[in-house]
Amino acid sequence: MSALLRRKRKKPAERVVTLVGKSGCHLCEDARAVVSAVCAETGASWVERDITEDEELYKEYWEQIPVVLIDGEQHTFWRVDPARLRRALGADAKPG
Repeated sequence: MSALLRRKRKKPAERVVTLVGKSGCHLCEDARAVVSAVCAETGASWVERDITEDEELYKEYWEQIPVVLIDGEQHTFWRVDPARLRRALGADAKPG
């Protein structure tokens, strides 16, 4: 079973992180810096979506922005912990 799980687990470079936020949001700016840095370190790709330009995202996440999704699944909201994001992407957390 562990071999099967290992085989299905994606490498960080195969993951896509989506940051859902909006312009002028200071927490979104903080989250952008963390997501950008962690994705650069791990090789994961990332995209940013503006909640004010997508009605479905607005309905789903308005009170939680910024929201971070990994491969379309919600990972976190408000504050992004870099070590937790690295672990979720399958990368080892950096010390310190």
